[in-house]
Parts: sequence; C-alpha cells; structure tokens
Amino acid sequence: MLNRWLFTQIDNSALVVFRVFFGLLIALEAFGSIATGWVRRTLMEPQETFNFIGFEFLQPLPGNGMLYYYGLMGLFGLLVMVGYKYRFSIFCYTIMWASVYLMQKSSYNNHYYLLMLLCGIMFFLPAHKNASIDAWRDKSLREISMPRWVWLFIVAQMFIVYTYASVAKLYPDWFTGEFPRILMRSKADYWLVGDLLQQKWTHFTISWFGFLFDLLIIPLLLYRKTRVPIFIAAIFFHLFNSFIFHIGIFPYLSLAFILFFFPSEKINKWFLRRKKKYYDKNEIIIPKQRNFLIAVLAIWFIMQIGLPLRHWFFQDEVLWTEEGHRLSWRMMLRSKSGRTVFRIVDKDTKLMEFVDKSKYLSSKQLGAINSKPDLIWQFAQRLKREYAKEGRDVQVFVDSKVSVNGRPYQRFIDPKVDLGSEEWHHFKHHDWILPSNLD
Repeated sequence: MLNRWLFTQIDNSALVVFRVFFGLLIALEAFGSIATGWVRRTLMEPQETFNFIGFEFLQPLPGNGMLYYYGLMGLFGLLVMVGYKYRFSIFCYTIMWASVYLMQKSSYNNHYYLLMLLCGIMFFLPAHKNASIDAWRDKSLREISMPRWVWLFIVAQMFIVYTYASVAKLYPDWFTGEFPRILMRSKADYWLVGDLLQQKWTHFTISWFGFLFDLLIIPLLLYRKTRVPIFIAAIFFHLFNSFIFHIGIFPYLSLAFILFFFPSEKINKWFLRRKKKYYDKNEIIIPKQRNFLIAVLAIWFIMQIGLPLRHWFFQDEVLWTEEGHRLSWRMMLRSKSGRTVFRIVDKDTKLMEFVDKSKYLSSKQLGAINSKPDLIWQFAQRLKREYAKEGRDVQVFVDSKVSVNGRPYQRFIDPKVDLGSEEWHHFKHHDWILPSNLD
C-alpha cells in the first residue's frame, strides 16, 4: 500500500515551475549579495571568518576572489532556472553555497540553512524534465509526470520548518508582545508604517498572527476550501516580512512553494500553456531501488525532526546559552546584546593585558561576538594562536555580560576559566557558560 501511494505518478507542473522560480531566486541571492556589499562586509573585510567549528579549512578566496565566486554562483542559478545542464548546475551551486554557509557565522540566518537544504533536495528531483533546455535538447528526457514521493518530500520538509518555527514561539516574551516590541523599536522611522509598528496592539497582532500562521499554513493549504484565503494571508505575511526585515529571497521562496498545493491544471493554465495536457493517469512505477529510496527518505526526516530538538538535551535555556540554536528553525525569537572584554595573562611573566578586539575583528564581527559563546570561544582560541606566534604562552579570560530581550545584563562567561585551554563539545553543555536567570 505504501509503495502504491509513494510511486503513483502525478503531474510535474508544480515542480517544473518551482524550478524556474527557484533558479531565479538563488541567482538573485548571489548577485544581490555582491550588489549590497554583503560579500565584502562578511567575507572580504574580516582578517579571519568565524567558521562552523570543524570546518576551519574553508576560507574565503583572497583579493576579489569572493566577488567572482558569487558571480559564478549567480550564473549557476540562472542555468538552473532555464534548465541547462541542470544536475551539474544545481550541484555546483549547492557545493558553493554550503561552503560559504559553513565558512562564516557572523551573518547566521536560518534561511541560509534552508537554502542549503533545498539546493541539496533539488539536485535529486526531476525538475528539469519539462520546460527546460535539457528537455528541449534531449527528447528522451521529457516527462510530464513525477512520483508522488517528490511532492511529499517537499511538503513534509516545509511542514517541519513551519511547525518548528511556531513551536519555538511558545515562550512568554513572544506572547506578551515584548519581543515584537523590541523588534519594531528600530523600525520607527519607516515610511508610512513606522508609527503603526510602535503600537501595542500591533505587537500582539504580530505575536499571534506569526504563531498561528506558522502552525496552520501547511494544513490550511492542503484543504481546498481554505487554500485561497491562506494563500492571500501568505502574500501579506511574506511581503510584510520582506519590507520590514529585509531578509532577502526567503519570503518569495516561501510563496513559490505554494505552487505545490494548487491543482496541476491551474498551474498549466497560468504558467505552462504550451505544455501538453496535465498528467491525470493512475500509473504506478516502482523503481528497483525502492527500498533504498525509502530508507534514505526515512533517515532524512529523522534528522530533520531530531536536529531541532537537541537543545532540550543541553543544560539551561537555549535563549541564553545558544547551544542547539542553529539548525533548529528558531527564527527571529530574541534580542540579545552583550559586553565582552578579553584578558590575556602571560603564563611566564604573569603580566596581564586587555585585548583591543578591533585590531582583529571587522565591525560586523564585533557586533556578533558579544552574545554567542561559540564565537567567544573561537576568538579566545585565535588569540592563543596569535600570541604563540610571538613565542608567548598565554591564558585567555573573558569578562562577558549579556542582556536577553531588554532584561538587565547578567554575567555570561565564567571569568575564571581559561578559554584558550578549553575544548569545544558539539553535544555537551559547556560549564563555563554561567547559569541564566531569565525570569
């Protein structure tokens, strides 16, 4: 029964049209990163980037290399859009995007993680079997159908993303409107809506609408009678986020996903008028490697469901420690500010000196390091290496205080621990992160 359901052929119009939008959007992401100066600020100005721990071998190209790098990424995105050498193009974009994602954390964003996952997913999907240069050049490649598991894969992935995003909002500062208030405080000078965004009722509306939208959008899209109303709500929601928060392509990528919930005949009528009649047969094609495919899908979703839960196995609140925050769809949930002072003590002379962070870090990195323990630890390790080059064996101590959502500053890092001598643990709490008091 499962095989029959997973491998029944359905129309592939949604996937084909999504490929076009997806290719355009990832191209704009690459070219936009150059145009806005993001590449220069994040990858070219810093002396060193804060890599994901364990991926220190990934380093930015020297000189203007990263500008060419992103230009090439944009070109691959356009090739994905038109479906030219699709597998090669999406593979190259995936590897290049994943490398940059793992190369730096100063501009961490869950949307970057989602884009990495989607690029990997799209590599394995038959998105180039129609309305593509590949299909035009090779008639044997042309198909108007796809197995139902493709549709299920994409819908299930987005259900996980949205559901975890809603569950993560289940904490007091979100539902009291306190965090939305903090979030909107910097938007007071926005044209036309600045004053509106400072109203208390606006903050409550953002809190509840954001929570309910994330929780219900996939179920309501699946139900025919609520599909159009929630689609209209999605347009408002994502365009609001785009205008207010300037979060790149993500709002438009989210809208493109809604293609998978509309009937194929509608998609053909709107976007693919030259395509043959939409596929409406009940054909079942079970591949020889079906057991392997089902196993891969199962492993994928076990990981996708498990990773966002890992912070529950760490000591203390993830809002405070950040342990388990990344790769968990905890999007726009808290505002943190910090004050961090690094002290160096020479083991031989016992002389102490304070570190001028601006000598080592870019302005963007200076803003990121104060409240994130992994960045603090990485900088302490870097300082130990830098002084070792001068023939000095030093200890690195950190005096750090952090404020969460406007609360009073609390001491964050144990100032008596030499972080230069500490090891990093991916799956274990670090005792040098002091306990929180977020009540």
